[in-house]
Amino acid sequence: MKKLVIFDLDGTLLYTLEDLHASTNFALEGEGLPGRSLDEVRRFVGNGIRKLIERAVPAETSPEVTDRVFAAFVRHYEANCMNLTRPYPGIPELLMRLKEHGARLGVVSNKADEPVRALIAHYFPDTFDSVVGERENVRKKPAPDSVLETVRSLGCTVGDAVYIGDSDVDGQTAANAGCDCVLVSWGFRGRQTLEPFGCPIAGSAQELFEILR
Repeated sequence: MKKLVIFDLDGTLLYTLEDLHASTNFALEGEGLPGRSLDEVRRFVGNGIRKLIERAVPAETSPEVTDRVFAAFVRHYEANCMNLTRPYPGIPELLMRLKEHGARLGVVSNKADEPVRALIAHYFPDTFDSVVGERENVRKKPAPDSVLETVRSLGCTVGDAVYIGDSDVDGQTAANAGCDCVLVSWGFRGRQTLEPFGCPIAGSAQELFEILR
């Protein structure tokens, strides 16, 4: 087993889609813009909240309105990010088993750093050794910065680490970092999107553990 297991958050550890959907539509409707379906928001996520909003607003929306929608989303999501969010089945048990086997654990996310830390503290208290959300001087995935920051902060090397995610962005992130990767099919993209990366693909938390051990 690798010394360091680094996880994506949304779609990998936590099912966050319904809260992201609710905050997106709250922000859009505040500017009189049409709401988006759950499946549309599923397709829009993966490259950070700003990109989610840029994809969600109508194409002709002015930068000023987009900025207001983004600000409204941030305020609403920070206050409501735990309403419907929940861990995927078997994930808490998986994390405990990995720790029992001596692995160190990290989270990297394109979500803003504050909600990432709040979600991890709430759902997985005293579990992760490193948490990196969107912050200054750390480029968003698929840039490798968050993975490399995690590796550095824990005194490991890239060769010590494996990265776990659910999307094409995650596959690209691992490749850019030069890191081993396992992708999961229960998240926001599905197996067909993941297969071109040539990584092992897990369909359950138990299967993921078997791949990692």
